[in-house]
Amino acid sequence: MSLIPATILTGFLGSGKTTLLKRVLAEAHGQKIAVIENEFGEENIDSDILVSDTNEQIIQMSNGCICCTIREDLRATLRDLAEKKRKGELNFERVVIETTGVADPGPVAQTFFMDDEIAETYLLDSILTLVDAKHAAQQLNDRQEARRQVGFADQIFISKSDLVSKDELEALMHRLKHMNPRAPQKAVHFGDVSLAEVFDLRGFNLNAKLDIDPDFLKEDDHDHGHDHHDHAPGEACNHPSHAHEGEHGHGHHHHHDDDVKSFVFKSERAFDPAKLEDFLGAIVNIYGPRMLRYKGVLFMKGTDRKVIFQGVHQLMGSDLGPAWGEGEQRISKMVFIGIDLPKDILLQGLEQSLV
Repeated sequence: MSLIPATILTGFLGSGKTTLLKRVLAEAHGQKIAVIENEFGEENIDSDILVSDTNEQIIQMSNGCICCTIREDLRATLRDLAEKKRKGELNFERVVIETTGVADPGPVAQTFFMDDEIAETYLLDSILTLVDAKHAAQQLNDRQEARRQVGFADQIFISKSDLVSKDELEALMHRLKHMNPRAPQKAVHFGDVSLAEVFDLRGFNLNAKLDIDPDFLKEDDHDHGHDHHDHAPGEACNHPSHAHEGEHGHGHHHHHDDDVKSFVFKSERAFDPAKLEDFLGAIVNIYGPRMLRYKGVLFMKGTDRKVIFQGVHQLMGSDLGPAWGEGEQRISKMVFIGIDLPKDILLQGLEQSLV
């Protein structure tokens, strides 16, 4: 049996997760989807699209989708669903897990790697984060959970963008890009998202593609071969979204020094595999809880193939990717997204792990 793809849907309260879910469930896409709700809040899936509101944990919907609430452990629920699918009691092709508005998606993602039975049944496809444009600035300032959700994302959907000015939206997108340069951002009207943008994004595939906006890498290219685009606290940023300050007296354009940040390491020198493994092992050991997502395509001594690596918190995996193309520039690119990570220590350690 092929693996069942799973999508984690996260976002702060009121960002529109349930609206998006309802659309996904109600659309006649011919896919059978099991939805696991990590909470039953006020805004749960309306009973009008449910067949019966029984006390049973798993509810079948009129279009064949399944909905269940987690009253116990996520692992138990996933196992239960898989077992029912094997026995032919339930029919579904993919799973969507909607987390609570204040949840940290990290442990949910880790479930798919730490439990062998789950890992042999499900494939974690991606983490989707919804951001409410109207309230995002406040939420990102006040709540670390909201910042973490951005750091974990493989794809960011910005809802309610029609309720803010073009300048505010641009400033928000710029801020999100600093926190997570590898997740594409898209402003969406409530629930109006095509399924192709929600499913099969393969954010957790170990693939040879590392999507970081090239402009993000270019913005200030200085000191020996690293590319950074981040500012020390209080340092000015010359990005246009910060340039309106004072001009119109808008307060919302100044740079936010968020604790969730990203940075990129690039090098044309090869890594020494043993040194790199030792260094990353030590870093993950110490800073794992603060490392949200990290990913890289590496030029490694001793192999003609790209080495792909990625991780969530303390869980790190690597794989041999395709061979370097003829005439292709061999270069390592890594992105780290985390909470107050010691960038200097990381950059220096990576530099020392090169051949």
